[in-house]
Amino acid sequence: MQGLDSDLNLEPVAEMQRIFGADGLLSQTLPGYDPRPGQLAMAEAIADMLQEDDPWGHTVVLGKKLAIEAETGICKTLAYLVPAVLSGQKVVISTGTINLQEQILHKEIPFITKHIDPTLQALCVKGRQNYLCTYRYQQFTASPQSPLFANERLDALADWVEETGTGDRAELDWLPDHSPLWREISATTSQCLGSNCPDYAACFITRLRKQAGRARLLIVDHHLFFSDLALRRHGFAEVLPRYESVIFDEAHHIENIATRYFGLSLSHYQFLDLARDIEKAAADSVGDKEQEKALNLALSVSRQAQRLVSLFPLVKGRFPLVDFIAANEEAWFRETALLAGRLTDLARQLETVTQRYESWHGFLRRTAEAGATLEHFTAPPDASYVYWYERREKTVALTASPIDIARDLQNSFYNTVKSVLFTSATLTTGNNFSYFFGRLGLDDDTATLQLPTPFDYENRTRLYIPAKGFPLPSDRSFFGRVQEEIHELLMASSGRALVLFTSIRAMDHMYAYLSDCLPFPVLVQGEAPKQKLLEAFRAETHSVLLAVASFWEGVDVPGNTLSAVIIDKLPFEVPSDPVIMARVERIKETGGNPFFDFHVPRAILTLRQGLGRLMRSSTDQGLLAVLDTRLYTKSYGRLFLRSMPPSPVIRSTAEVRDFFNSETMPASLDTASTGTAYPAP
Repeated sequence: MQGLDSDLNLEPVAEMQRIFGADGLLSQTLPGYDPRPGQLAMAEAIADMLQEDDPWGHTVVLGKKLAIEAETGICKTLAYLVPAVLSGQKVVISTGTINLQEQILHKEIPFITKHIDPTLQALCVKGRQNYLCTYRYQQFTASPQSPLFANERLDALADWVEETGTGDRAELDWLPDHSPLWREISATTSQCLGSNCPDYAACFITRLRKQAGRARLLIVDHHLFFSDLALRRHGFAEVLPRYESVIFDEAHHIENIATRYFGLSLSHYQFLDLARDIEKAAADSVGDKEQEKALNLALSVSRQAQRLVSLFPLVKGRFPLVDFIAANEEAWFRETALLAGRLTDLARQLETVTQRYESWHGFLRRTAEAGATLEHFTAPPDASYVYWYERREKTVALTASPIDIARDLQNSFYNTVKSVLFTSATLTTGNNFSYFFGRLGLDDDTATLQLPTPFDYENRTRLYIPAKGFPLPSDRSFFGRVQEEIHELLMASSGRALVLFTSIRAMDHMYAYLSDCLPFPVLVQGEAPKQKLLEAFRAETHSVLLAVASFWEGVDVPGNTLSAVIIDKLPFEVPSDPVIMARVERIKETGGNPFFDFHVPRAILTLRQGLGRLMRSSTDQGLLAVLDTRLYTKSYGRLFLRSMPPSPVIRSTAEVRDFFNSETMPASLDTASTGTAYPAP
């Protein structure tokens, strides 16, 4: 791997200095702007990568790649947006969350348009399911089922449909996230009629495609990007037009998301939805014998899918499909053959119906796609995929996931664009990019840049690890000691803490324990939506929030409210997920060490994300705690320690109390936010 601290093209370097330098444009126009050398270095490196020609005038080959780890405080968003805009290229910005999309669109883009490039056309593009389908909406309002949604503010929805220029459901701030109403009227891929739709010209997706074609900067999330890329590999495209370069923010999510879209999936619900939609369409032409026959065949497909689902155990979770087939071989092939036959019969009948009704083409396409996917699951397994099923509450989904996405990215993406940037606060493990490069198929000579946080961890934080003698996670006494330790740490910090767990069971037990012995509010994941919990946590200064999974990242609570992040143990994954197991086996087959090559790097990246919740601004301060002495007792502990923030390590709770009582910390009895005083520890 090579760094980017030499041989930069002087023109983009000078341009970035004029913008990001101490006396540059940002300092003059952005209130409170604090010039950061790391931000400037990042902008220079990206500007150089995006240059069309090298210093000698030769056209740069396709597939330039750059990986930048920009830790918290670098302010990386502007560092990549500005050179992307000034490059003149059509650039896609792909983020991990819609929240970051909205921030870019409503905060950074207006500033850039006002002060840097008034001609910029930028567009935020979301997945199709986020937009209204006008044709489905008209069907819904004419349907006898619409009174079932009488409590869903249909009048407000009707007013919005008349007024909206985008059809984006984000404009409906009163609509719940999982609204059944929205499922009836959204522009899903499976139910799109395409150019056969009577409302094609007025379609919001059609308009979006035209706008995307004109825009120079497209802001998407990873799900949309890889959904589009997966379709593009087969000669189709979802919404995105051709682009020249791509910038991935929150790039540590890429492998998991790309795995989902580069695979195949078949759900019981797909057959139920197909039958339901055909039933709705047939209701508009009562007495049409060909449509009635198609409906009866669709209902037969749905019933057969239910019989197939009944073969699977009721235990919820993800399991290897190969093992299930081996134990139920005769029943599996009998029921899948019957399902395939019914799909074939339905497809033939739909071909007849579509000769008279163009709007039924979508049903034919969905039936053909379901039949082709089912055939993939009944054919001899492809060694490059892992096959698994997931039992949910009322359904079963079959999935074939690529074991390694590196080849897909190399063959279908890297050499189709001019430049690709990968950036995140967490890309390295043990201060190198080898794990990230290996998982995404990046060459060893891919250019890299590591930008450490400018925050003063040395003076504003401490890292607490229990002293020698604290039980290991495998010890039966571990969890009891962890409960006592967390209680003591929370009393020292006067609450104000995010406590992260590696399992729901551990979190629930801790909640039951702490609820009875803490003098301040205890919030727990699951009792309310994530944003509601975070709002309550911010509002109550001395509260404690217990969480797992999604709270390890994406939580941004600057200030006194969050003064401690406590993690129960190193976040190693339980290796029972079929995709994880398959990747572990692949590493063994190629002579690698799954623990050090796979499990340790993944745990390091997760731990770094969790610890990154503490310092969200230069004025933040507080305690980081990892209650796992394997950091010192195991050889791999050194890899974790090298990857953690540069906080001074303390090993006793007395030192924790001294830290919180020191002059550098806010008073532990701060009551500014709540007016409530709590006993001193």
